[in-house]
Amino acid sequence: MKLSFTGIFDNDWVGPALVCLAAIIGISLFHPSFLSPFNIFVLLSAIAVNMVIALGQLVIIAIGQMNLALGAFGGLVAISFVAVMELYGVPPFIAVLVGLAIGMAAGAASGFVIARTGISAFIITLAGLQIFKGINLGITEAQPFYGVPQAVKDFGNLAVFGPIPWLIVPMVIASVGMWYLFNRLRIGRYILAIGSNRTAAELSGINVTATVIWAHAISGLMAAVAGMMLVARLQIGQPTIGDDWLISSFAAPVIGGAVLAGGHVSVAGTFFGVVIIAIITQALVLFAIDPFVVQIVLGGLILWAVGINRLRELRVARLNERNA
Repeated sequence: MKLSFTGIFDNDWVGPALVCLAAIIGISLFHPSFLSPFNIFVLLSAIAVNMVIALGQLVIIAIGQMNLALGAFGGLVAISFVAVMELYGVPPFIAVLVGLAIGMAAGAASGFVIARTGISAFIITLAGLQIFKGINLGITEAQPFYGVPQAVKDFGNLAVFGPIPWLIVPMVIASVGMWYLFNRLRIGRYILAIGSNRTAAELSGINVTATVIWAHAISGLMAAVAGMMLVARLQIGQPTIGDDWLISSFAAPVIGGAVLAGGHVSVAGTFFGVVIIAIITQALVLFAIDPFVVQIVLGGLILWAVGINRLRELRVARLNERNA
């Protein structure tokens, strides 16, 4: 069997992976401290949290929708997670279960309204963003919770070994779980089928309503995990957690090859998209460049990735026409 070298580049993750490699080599040549153990620890901590956030958006993109309320879900879970420990003395493990339940419930509620009313997910999640953010601020009165147990703080700021943070563990579990969902589970295939062609999915007997609700519940679950990871990393239940998730949650999956219309996503590609964003952010800090430039760069990356996706779609369409 012959291996096609050019065929390797048809994989969504290869391009972003090469960009990551080139960026790491280039930055380390100009700034050797980029590969210092401390900087690697900081970089991996950011990648761990942002990957889970991106997975929360990825599952919604797969179904051909978007979740503007992802950050609001994460923020609500974050402050609820700390609140039940500080105010009621709940052990961290039980508080984690409470946070996961809140995230899934919030996501499922959003998905239920979208599926039952047929109203655009953009509108429903935009409304959800305001509603859940309002609940968040109402609970906290815009003040942070400080009662984070030492065990939670240690999880967010200590290493498993070397420069590898504990935060990598939930990221790996979530990533493997999401890959398994799309590649081995029936619900994952249903999500992709609806994203590819909703009408065909309905005609084939797929329960679209239930699948949409499940997709949003999984998205809420990922937001919950990311929110609690940030609490552990920041050592505080800050009501502003989640406010800046929106752009990066879309950028990483799109850079990684996800089709915004739905039906095609890549967990590996999303990971390298997250790494690209983290490297750019860290490089701007190392080179003392204005942090607001990050937003401009992210916007440019999204446009670049969408352009690449469009070119890929056109190439596939031409190949299909030739083979027809």
